[in-house]
Amino acid sequence: MNIRDSLLAALIAFNVVATGTTESAATEAKDQITILYDAFGTNDAMTKDWGFSALVEVAGKRILFDTGNDPDIFAANVKARGVNLSDLDFVVLSHRHSDHMAGLSYVLSVNPTVKIYAPKEGFGIYGSSLPSGFFRKDEALPPEMRYYGGKPPAVMKFGSAWANANFELIDQTTEIAPGITLISLISDAPGTRELKELSLAVNTAEGVVLLVGCSHPGIERIVEAATGINPRIHLIAGGFHLVMAP
Repeated sequence: MNIRDSLLAALIAFNVVATGTTESAATEAKDQITILYDAFGTNDAMTKDWGFSALVEVAGKRILFDTGNDPDIFAANVKARGVNLSDLDFVVLSHRHSDHMAGLSYVLSVNPTVKIYAPKEGFGIYGSSLPSGFFRKDEALPPEMRYYGGKPPAVMKFGSAWANANFELIDQTTEIAPGITLISLISDAPGTRELKELSLAVNTAEGVVLLVGCSHPGIERIVEAATGINPRIHLIAGGFHLVMAP
């Protein structure tokens, strides 16, 4: 089966399977995806808004994938679904766009030490670091005209929008737990060129369960990368960024 056929089959599987799992009560299944933030849905207790968040419960792990567009709406939706964010195993932020990460402030208010995986980017919003050798040095200049008075640190650290948050930044596809992989790709599309994005791939007995944020690098490329883990794709959920597609 080629990548396009695999994608079509997985999309069909999502339409059939996810409708039940995302709207089901937590007691009905141990392995499930619970949508917490979206512009779609039939649950009147949930506020619809542009953005995305999902709780993934699989292989004994509780994973929060993205945190929505508005902290107050996210908090209300979490409470409406009766979801406890204090015992998460970790959080994944797919990319730096605010409609996928703005609710992180609420997550940190109830779980301030939770590990957060996010894309590694130079001078990024999640924090970063660089060796001070990246800038030119001229010893002929007086100290007051030189960075750090001519005595820069060996490694320059840049702050995050969330002080003291427990970030682990990812810049390549990485297995973060047995059978759980973060696929790291970079968009080459106009408007989002060089945007880094993480997708969550869980290798199950039925095949890969793939959760995507916005698919800026292209859903076909993400699926192709996932087939490197397991050629069988069982389920794809999340944002495909195909809003203009026929």
